[in-house]
Amino acid sequence: MTQDRAADPDHVVELLWREREPRPGLTLDRIVRTAIDLADAEGLEGLSMRKVADRLGFTTMSLYRHVPSRTHLIDLMRDEVLTPRHAENPDHPHHLQDPEGRTGGDWRARLEEVAREGWELRRRHPWLAEIRGTRHVPGPNAVARYDELLAALTGTALHPSEVIAAANLIGRFLDAEALLLVETRSEERRSGVSEEEWWGARDSLYERLDRYPALTHLWESGGWDTPEDSFEFGLARLLDGIEALVRRRDEIRDETCRECGAPITPADSGRPRVYCSRACRQRAYRKRAT
Repeated sequence: MTQDRAADPDHVVELLWREREPRPGLTLDRIVRTAIDLADAEGLEGLSMRKVADRLGFTTMSLYRHVPSRTHLIDLMRDEVLTPRHAENPDHPHHLQDPEGRTGGDWRARLEEVAREGWELRRRHPWLAEIRGTRHVPGPNAVARYDELLAALTGTALHPSEVIAAANLIGRFLDAEALLLVETRSEERRSGVSEEEWWGARDSLYERLDRYPALTHLWESGGWDTPEDSFEFGLARLLDGIEALVRRRDEIRDETCRECGAPITPADSGRPRVYCSRACRQRAYRKRAT
């Protein structure tokens, strides 16, 4: 293994988008699956090439002949667990788009379904939220997941840039919630004390909080007795906000260009126009054709 190969982002593209062929012995697929099991149990902090090699019964150097670095391995692990639903179910609605790219039906229910599936995935593999940085090359499963999230909003009155922004906002929310799971589990593993037990033993702190009126009012009103589920509360509020924007865009859908958002001058014929210019119409057609 050379340092250049380990740092080359194009090499991980080749690994992520490789053809899968079952073979006996030590394979890249076996390495990735073993690493996933290790990360599920110990988080990324407990993941090392040596530990993966020990679990497989091979030397660490044997792993490097298949994957050049731990960073590459994490990218492969991420894509492996992101296998989308429609990979196993070709009848999933993701495949039922019309030629305009619209999916039809209730976009909010569809977006909520995709978000909930993403949340369940992160609950099974909380280490996904530990993958930080903006330059992790996506594999085919990650791209398919992202495409499914975008597809839930495609066909609404949102501008193309707003569809992307809304999808990215949902993704960041899921990662933030999952990161809280990661931190909680890490502290519990380190200390051997559950989150509830640790906070329940902080009497010396609670005795000092009566000088804060808002906090005291909420405490005495039972605000912490039955706390809101942070994921459920946050997802609902995000969807409410996106829905409000969709409704606002629906009200002016026929007044602004679907491609660039510029005002549309009514046609002399009286027929409704979708694009403000021939250039925007051609740009939109080229996007659908690719």
